[in-house]
Amino acid sequence: MTDPKSPHQNLVGHYRRPGLGENLLAALEKAGKTVRSYEDTAAFDEFHMRGRAATRDLAHFAEIGGGMRVLDLGCGLGGPARLLSAGYGAHVTGIDLMEEFIEAAVMLTRMAGMARPPAFVRGDMLYLPFCGESFDAAWSQHTLMNIADKGVLFGEIHRVLVAGGLLAVYDVVAGSLPGRHYPVQWASNASMDHLPGESQMLQLLDSCGFEPVRLRDETAACLQWFESIRSKMKKRAAEDPPDAPSAPGLHLVIGPDTAEKAANTVRNLHEDRIRVIMGIWKKTGGAC
Repeated sequence: MTDPKSPHQNLVGHYRRPGLGENLLAALEKAGKTVRSYEDTAAFDEFHMRGRAATRDLAHFAEIGGGMRVLDLGCGLGGPARLLSAGYGAHVTGIDLMEEFIEAAVMLTRMAGMARPPAFVRGDMLYLPFCGESFDAAWSQHTLMNIADKGVLFGEIHRVLVAGGLLAVYDVVAGSLPGRHYPVQWASNASMDHLPGESQMLQLLDSCGFEPVRLRDETAACLQWFESIRSKMKKRAAEDPPDAPSAPGLHLVIGPDTAEKAANTVRNLHEDRIRVIMGIWKKTGGAC
């Protein structure tokens, strides 16, 4: 349990999904689906913009390869961790604050029958429970927006990476217009929204001993992806019979207001209140 005085208390309340594992199993059974590999969970275990395609892009961007020790920060249900392990031969450890996410990640990984399963740990990213220089790469997808003290986080990441280790980031940053329309996936309101501007994040990473390797803007690609999702949903609604069982989807993880959160995210992207970036940094100097 999280201490009621913990700075993460609001965050825990936002992401809490009681009975998540059981709900996923029930939805799979109702839809007549079986998990036999890590590919069978892609519809609901990658709850960041562009889903699995973004994970593959980030893996190529970071040049993740066989034998690399990767720390997946805010691993959620373990989708990216399973992909990096099965698809790229990495040795992956995932960490997440939410107990039900870790339990579901372990369950889904066991069901997928992986030869080299990732490990999953419940913990606080500001106090990583790992020895120094334990990982070759740290991995973050839509995670940094929930961390207020990014200096502490980047310091912890710097500590657990080997010299020359990589930090791979696919995340949301603040756009040119202030404020956001809520709720969104990562925040019910402004009190739990900690988006830095892009230049602010670059400066902080530099001061914490990380040198940029490559960086690109993913905002247009994310907007295109949302439009594609919207078109698929309209087509499915027109073709499926009214009593067709719904497949397990992101609503089980994000909550009953998934559609509202998605609509607000699209609006924030269109109005340049948020942007999405993909970047790779290398550990160089001393930590901040």
